[in-house]
Amino acid sequence: MSAVANAIPEKKPVKFSNLLLGAGLNLFEVTTLGQPLEVVKTTMAANRADSFAGALTRVWGRGGVFGFYQGLIPWAWIEASTKGAVLLFVASEAEWYARSFGAGDFTAGVSGGVMGGVAQAYATMGFCTCMKTVEITKSKLAATGVKPPGTFATFMDIYRKEGIKGINKGVNAVAIRQMTNWGSRFGLSRLAESGIRKATGKEEGGALNAWEKILASAVGGGLTAWNQPIEVIRVEMQSKTVDPNRPAKMTVGNTARYIYSQNGMKGLYRGVMPRVGLGVWQTICMVAMGDMAKEYVEKLTGDKVTAKH
Repeated sequence: MSAVANAIPEKKPVKFSNLLLGAGLNLFEVTTLGQPLEVVKTTMAANRADSFAGALTRVWGRGGVFGFYQGLIPWAWIEASTKGAVLLFVASEAEWYARSFGAGDFTAGVSGGVMGGVAQAYATMGFCTCMKTVEITKSKLAATGVKPPGTFATFMDIYRKEGIKGINKGVNAVAIRQMTNWGSRFGLSRLAESGIRKATGKEEGGALNAWEKILASAVGGGLTAWNQPIEVIRVEMQSKTVDPNRPAKMTVGNTARYIYSQNGMKGLYRGVMPRVGLGVWQTICMVAMGDMAKEYVEKLTGDKVTAKH
C-alpha cells in the first residue's frame, strides 16, 4: 500500500501564474506565425478548389501582409488570452488525476490533452473561432461588389438573428477538433520525449535540453494533422458562404456529407499543409516553450508553477 501511495504524484495547489503563463504563450503564438497560418488554412478549407499558392494569392489580395492577420483583433486575441489559460489549468489537473490512477506518461498526456481541449471549446473557443471564420470568409461577399459590415456589426447581426447558438455555430466540431488535437499533441509529444531519452541514454523522467524538447513537440504537433477533416467541417459550418446545396441546419454529419459530395475525400483534407505548420508551431509554443517558460517563472519568483504543460 505504501509503495502505491508513494507512486501517486503530490497534488499541487492551482495558481494564477499557471493561467497567466497559458495566456501569454498563446498570445505570443497567435501574434507571430499562428494567425497567418490559421488564415491560409481557413481560406483553403473554405475555398476547396484553391491550391496552396492560390490561397496565398487570395489572402494577399485581401490587404497584403495585413490580410494574413485578418481576425487577429479582437477575436484571435480574445481566444488566445483565454484558451491557453484554460488548457494549462485543465490539462494539468486531468494529467494529475490520470497519474494518481497509475497512468503512464503517454496515457496521462492524452488524458490531460483531451480534457483541456474539450474545456477550451465550450468555455471560450466556440464563438471566437466562429467570428474568426466569418471575418476570413466574408470576403466572398466583397467579391460580389457588396461592402461587408464591420467586425462588431457582423457579431451583433448574427447574435440578433440566431442568438448564442449562432455565435457558437460549429462548437461541437470545435470540441471534437480540440479534444483530438491536444490529446494527440500531448500524448505524442510525451511519447517522443520517451524515445529521445532512450536514444540519448537518459534515464526515465530525465531532463531534456531545449532542442530535444522542441523536436519532441514538433513531432507531436505535426502528426496531429490526421484530424484535418473535422477542421474542414468546422470551417464549413461557420463559413458565410451562400450555396443552395448546403444543408439548412448544419451538423457535423451532414456537413461532412456535403463536403464529400462537392469535393470528394480530397476536399476533407484541404489546408492540411498550413495545418501541419500551425500544429508544429502551436505545440512548440505550448509544450516546449511552456516547459521552458515555467522554469524561468520559477527562477524569477522562487514559486513553483504547477501547470504540467
